[in-house]
Amino acid sequence: MDKQSGKDFQRPQYKRLLRKLKKDDLLYIKSIDRLGRNYGEILEQWRVLTKEKGIDIVVLDMPLLDTRRGKDLMGTFLSDIVLQVLSFVAENERTNIRQRQAEGIAAAKARGVKFGRPPRSVPDNFYQVHKDWRSKKITLQQAAVACAMPVTTFYEKAIKFEKSD
Repeated sequence: MDKQSGKDFQRPQYKRLLRKLKKDDLLYIKSIDRLGRNYGEILEQWRVLTKEKGIDIVVLDMPLLDTRRGKDLMGTFLSDIVLQVLSFVAENERTNIRQRQAEGIAAAKARGVKFGRPPRSVPDNFYQVHKDWRSKKITLQQAAVACAMPVTTFYEKAIKFEKSD
């Protein structure tokens, strides 16, 4: 079972599945967009699975995509057309999602929404500890411990403080 996003085929569980599949196995897929969301990659993986590996695929929400049935020329032709249309729709939807997400983020930033963790305030003793650190009375690690913050945070705050002077 692969619960990771179908944005590409570099998913550990999918790779594991590929290694285990053998000729005449049957693969059930809930929906074609669970297999992948890139038009070309879906078509390529479908070809690898059905032609190279020799397995059958059943897409549960699209009965036309059942390689067990219609192995004649007409059945293969219809499956290929449906697969291409659904692959296109899956990739197009992914593109639309990214665009809407980018638009939403831009609109939020325009409204002044701040993303990420709120900045950590400096403790009351920061300025004295900073002075002691810069005058080499204490080490960077000691300064960070005295301010109860990670070394990188102390250093970042120290640099910002020095630039503001």
